[in-house]
Amino acid sequence: MAATPAPSAVVELLKPLTWFAPMWAFGCGVVSSGVPAHGQWPVIAAGIILAGPLVCATSQAANDWFDRHVDAINEPNRPIPSGRIPGRWGLYLALGWTLLSLAVAAALGPWILGAALFGLVLAWLYSAPPLRLKGNGWWGNSAVAICYEGLPWFTGAAVMATAMPDWRVIVIALLYSIGAHGIMTLNDFKSVEGDIATGVRSLPVQLGPANAARFACLVMALPQVVVIALLAAWGRPWHACLVGALLAGQAVLMVRFLDDPRGRAAWYNGTGTTLYVLGMLAAAFALRPLVGDL
Repeated sequence: MAATPAPSAVVELLKPLTWFAPMWAFGCGVVSSGVPAHGQWPVIAAGIILAGPLVCATSQAANDWFDRHVDAINEPNRPIPSGRIPGRWGLYLALGWTLLSLAVAAALGPWILGAALFGLVLAWLYSAPPLRLKGNGWWGNSAVAICYEGLPWFTGAAVMATAMPDWRVIVIALLYSIGAHGIMTLNDFKSVEGDIATGVRSLPVQLGPANAARFACLVMALPQVVVIALLAAWGRPWHACLVGALLAGQAVLMVRFLDDPRGRAAWYNGTGTTLYVLGMLAAAFALRPLVGDL
């Protein structure tokens, strides 16, 4: 067995497919800031890299290292349990990516460094003992939802404004973070057996698949209802209607998902969640002309 991991195994460890959510949320933050992107593209590109290939990838490496015993049951072909990431290389990669993330964040300014540090701390607390927030679906899913949606959105807006974002930007980002708690629950349906065997109390384990699915749908939908109401109150009825139409589409898909939560969780993640993130972008465009208004 190789003493060092192959580059392909390292890429698989860092899970590029998971980078989309924080990168998208960062882009929503950039849009919602109301600051023109002209002349800011190098900073925006650096922020996108920070959100996805650095901070999110760090969280994936740390999670795989501390989850190696669970993955040996649920996903034995993952790089660490399969031996393609040998020895303690998984831990070393997580630590190295943490330091690299902090270095890039520091170069982007104090607001971004603070946000990145907060996200990295949550990423380690999520996976690592003694807290290991992942051990309880209520806390663990909250930490991931903040890191995947609200924090990158805040960071994107802060990068553009070079200051604390407008309060309405923060409110919308927080609402979509709350909704993302449900999205995180969808990811737990694939690992129920391993979670039970290793004592991980995900929501499908605690509530049962049917109740966990209903809760996930509810927690995804309610924050969007509040977003629609706020956009309408702020004088953005067309944006509110667009978010409402996307939510209606999610509701139709939720009905099918609830018929077979374990069998269709991945399907809903690829369909309903797509409508969810499109609503995020619509809300971000709605905020642009509002930023700075009193």
